[in-house]
Amino acid sequence: MLIENQPEMEVVSEYSKASEALKSKSAIRPDIILLDLDLGDENGMDFLPLLLRIYAPAKVIVLTATPETEIHVRAAAAGARGIVLKEHAPETLTGAIRSVHSGEAWIGRTLMSAVLNRLSSPAPHEEKNPEAAKIASLTPREREIVTLIAKGFNGSRMAQELRISEATVRNHLTSILSKLELANKFELAVYAFNNKLTDPVKSQL
Repeated sequence: MLIENQPEMEVVSEYSKASEALKSKSAIRPDIILLDLDLGDENGMDFLPLLLRIYAPAKVIVLTATPETEIHVRAAAAGARGIVLKEHAPETLTGAIRSVHSGEAWIGRTLMSAVLNRLSSPAPHEEKNPEAAKIASLTPREREIVTLIAKGFNGSRMAQELRISEATVRNHLTSILSKLELANKFELAVYAFNNKLTDPVKSQL
């Protein structure tokens, strides 16, 4: 009812189990899949990669009642483009749908902080970074932008901080995502924490 009341949205199908959705793969072409992780005798997380592959290029938004950061990290790593807690207001879900449909990722500020803190925890054993060549291809300005994105800056704040136009920021961001083979700013923020790109460039020299 919530979604059907939105003039630009339409529910094309509903399933009580993820396994049922997999059986109807040829008949439906959704833009967005809302995946409840709490499916009783099924674990929605197990079906996330399959749904992404079968219904490509549909994007998945995960709904969950659990506040466990590990679950959110796994969902993001498995390809979810949005994570919404069921306790949030209904408007949060419709906002997430619009954001993800437009190409952005959606994760609440609290969840973002928790997920990024979890991903930035040091690994027990340091190993050679396989992403080193990609990171080395970034210009100093692009590294500055990566650092600001990891801090949560939006386009206008980055432009103000770096004293450049927002259009220039967007151009740099497009180049960064291409070089690092990432899809959006959320993936870039996670990547920055994983690869220790969160410190100012000067401290890396």
